[in-house]
Amino acid sequence: MTAPLGVAVIGAGRMGADHVRRIQEVVSGARVTAVVDVDADRAEAVAAPVDGCTAHTDPAAAMAVADVDAVLIASPGPAHEEALLAAFAHDLPVLCEKPLTPDPASALRVLEAEQALGRRRVQVGFMRRYDPEYTRLRAVLETGRLGRPLMLHNRHRNVASASFFTSSMLISDSVAHEADVTRWLFGHEITAVTVLRPTPSSAAPEGLLDPQFVVFETAGGALSDVEIFVNCQFGYEVQAEAVCERGTARIGAGHGLLTSTEGRWGGAIPQDWTERFADAYDRQLQAWVDATRRGEVTGPSTWDGYAAAAVCAAGVRALHEGRRVEVELAERPALYG
Repeated sequence: MTAPLGVAVIGAGRMGADHVRRIQEVVSGARVTAVVDVDADRAEAVAAPVDGCTAHTDPAAAMAVADVDAVLIASPGPAHEEALLAAFAHDLPVLCEKPLTPDPASALRVLEAEQALGRRRVQVGFMRRYDPEYTRLRAVLETGRLGRPLMLHNRHRNVASASFFTSSMLISDSVAHEADVTRWLFGHEITAVTVLRPTPSSAAPEGLLDPQFVVFETAGGALSDVEIFVNCQFGYEVQAEAVCERGTARIGAGHGLLTSTEGRWGGAIPQDWTERFADAYDRQLQAWVDATRRGEVTGPSTWDGYAAAAVCAAGVRALHEGRRVEVELAERPALYG
């Protein structure tokens, strides 16, 4: 297509509003033509500064607008299934922020609906696959020069959790990213999950099991562990180290600018995901726009979203039942290679 891609952004909260800004100010080849939110005033506030952009409270109504060519879903996870099915009904390509849906049953329904179309329409927003450090790590592993990957050590730390955060959400909303990168880096499905629970930090809200230590087993025999600590107090850190037969590869130190003054040296630690992964979000959205304008769908698929949901469901069970839980996966359809 030669004209800019007209995008309907569903969800006008922090993530959705940031994507509207990104499309208007950073990404080339696209423009926001509709904004949707259950809060009409919020939808109007986000849409108002964008020329020619309309505000809606109903996703299906926005998708029916003539200048909407594609859909970006940034609403809360429980609303994703309905929006995805509406996009399929309008045959519109979709970038859906993770999670694809909150549980494997609904994710499987979306998977089956997309299969019925006979072609991929969805890219799932696992933005770490577009982070330059993660892409370099994968490239190193793919060369084979470090030998077969044996283990992946992940650290995922956040300054403080939101007031509504639950112990299960440490798995479903945070460790979901490590579930995806483990599958992506190793090229194998995760087959079982174990969750260990140290004594909660004194900084964790009452009743929140934070931190947690998660272990993934993979079909290829490698292990991946995740330290998830969402009330670490000092900053936002995402790090990974692959341990292979003949060497290791580590990312996420992220020192950036270092200063030396008054007998001390040091740098700054990002305070949230919008700072740490700003470039990854930019690259992800540009890649989606470019592929969509070519008539293609690339990046993490509906299968990847479903697999992550299945892993997280097993992880939540492992957390609450205190035992190793096997991941239950449907057979992978040919549509997803």
